[in-house]
Amino acid sequence: MVNTQENGELSTIKRPHTCPFKLSFLPQEIPLDSITSIEPAKVAKTSDLSRAPHVFEIHTAGGMTYCVGEDLSYGHQESNIVASAESGSGMEQARHWEQALRQGLMPVTPQSSGSKDDENVSPNGESQPDKQVDISQLYQIFPEDVLGSGQFGIVYGGRHRKTNREVAIKVIDKLRFPTKQEAQLKTEVAILQNLHHPGVVNLEQMFETPERIFVVMEKLKGDMLEMILSSPKGRLSERVTKYLIYQILIALRHLHSKSIVHCDLKPENVLLSSETAFPQVKLCDFGFARIIGEKSFRRSVVGTPAYLAPEVLKRKGYNRSLDMWSVGVVVYVSLSGTFPFNEDEEISDQIQNASFMYPPNPWKEISQEGIDLITNLLQVKLRKRFTVDKCLLHVFLQDYQTWCDLRAQELFVGKRYLTHESDDERWEKYRRDHGQKVWQEVGQKGLNEKYTFSKIRERQTATAQS
Repeated sequence: MVNTQENGELSTIKRPHTCPFKLSFLPQEIPLDSITSIEPAKVAKTSDLSRAPHVFEIHTAGGMTYCVGEDLSYGHQESNIVASAESGSGMEQARHWEQALRQGLMPVTPQSSGSKDDENVSPNGESQPDKQVDISQLYQIFPEDVLGSGQFGIVYGGRHRKTNREVAIKVIDKLRFPTKQEAQLKTEVAILQNLHHPGVVNLEQMFETPERIFVVMEKLKGDMLEMILSSPKGRLSERVTKYLIYQILIALRHLHSKSIVHCDLKPENVLLSSETAFPQVKLCDFGFARIIGEKSFRRSVVGTPAYLAPEVLKRKGYNRSLDMWSVGVVVYVSLSGTFPFNEDEEISDQIQNASFMYPPNPWKEISQEGIDLITNLLQVKLRKRFTVDKCLLHVFLQDYQTWCDLRAQELFVGKRYLTHESDDERWEKYRRDHGQKVWQEVGQKGLNEKYTFSKIRERQTATAQS
């Protein structure tokens, strides 16, 4: 039998008996979150033919195996139990339940292929000794907790069964994606395995079966798009924008130092550690990332059109400055809540029209320093576009309050990676000259805004599941 909750979602399974030796006719409930796999029926070892052998088996984290259904044609002997539609007995009925359970548990319990090709990969890129490890033995995936959907699949919330640590698990159905995209995903995994930085999402493990790929990553609270959409004005304050953009630039500097270009930088790919005004920032989704040297160029079309530089849209050669254009769009979207360009008009023409680019509402409330940074990033000519280092030195980001907020974040994380001790003397002199308080007193203080990422994600979940 199957119990359902009031909303119709699968909740528990009632089973008539266990196997292979002990039979019980009292209904018992099996929580879905304890199920590790659903397998075809094995040959029964019992000689009690008063009840026909089962149809499929449910294996749980506690090591129990539950035999479900009755194959009334087993051994060409007639069972003394009559199968009716209402009883739920019989081969056909059991197959329907098995199919329903597999669908209800997707992607929690992918059917075991029994193949020796199944393996999980450790963060250092080495295969684990036991190639038979199934992800469901180590992690539980929550199908109802859709964190987002990307170019390769859907990202679900999950937990590590032993430690209860929350994780994010990207699930890719290999049968639905061409080999090229599967190769792109493995490129993303390979890049993440070699990027160890506080500003880049941490990849824990990867599991692969003939049907699916599972990428396990650290779970964060939300992303920058959710923050923008859930803010009171539908856009972020300059203080919060500076704080977030500075962290993005530090992460990009690390990528570019390794000749890695993200190629798909946008608010959805900027993950946040909390729903406060001052979260830690981590970049994610490196499916489009490329290895591009400082003077090298690529021509393949990558990324999301709204954030792509003109040279990519026109299939001209591009390099790491592609990411800097995307930063400019992200700054614009953060401060205004709108996109900078109309897709029906030439970008170069729109950039030259200041009244179009920066209408009074809301740009009259935004500093000229912020507009100047955007202008230097949204440069059609690559040689004029700001680099990461030029951005970090721009007056918009060289702000005492921003420095204090970043220092407070470093204290919280326990690592100094956003600021440098060589700047301490300069900012201390600024503080004394302007009668400011020390960073410990003002860093991340005075702004108590809360952002409700969960409401935005509910809409994303509905879209992903429709």
